[in-house]
Amino acid sequence: MMDALLGLAQPTETWGPSASTFSPRFDVEERKDAYLVKADLPGLTESEIDVTVTGNAVTVAGKREAEQLHEGQAYYAGERSFGAFSRTFSLPDGANLDDLSANLKNGVLTLHIPKRPEVQPRRVSLSKSDSGT
Repeated sequence: MMDALLGLAQPTETWGPSASTFSPRFDVEERKDAYLVKADLPGLTESEIDVTVTGNAVTVAGKREAEQLHEGQAYYAGERSFGAFSRTFSLPDGANLDDLSANLKNGVLTLHIPKRPEVQPRRVSLSKSDSGT
């Protein structure tokens, strides 16, 4: 009966390292005063993620371990991905990577990279002129 509900005939033996490679999705956003890098990293903890800076590049790397199939267990579906990943993003010269902050909350990693003050937009005041020249 359970097989009919799941739409499966047999348990699967293909689990773990043979599953597809973990390749998290990233967003990179430019704001007026900062760059934001966000990544979906469900199931990872802070100790499983490395954020490094080299020059104007920031690298996010990590690894999600495959779950072990124990004797007597049978999986009916194995669609989650596992493995190591690494992504590097080059940022413009105005990025202040010295003040980069990283936060992992609810499986979402957020990097906040402020812009240096000299590259942030600033308003220029116009002076009043007496004539049309």
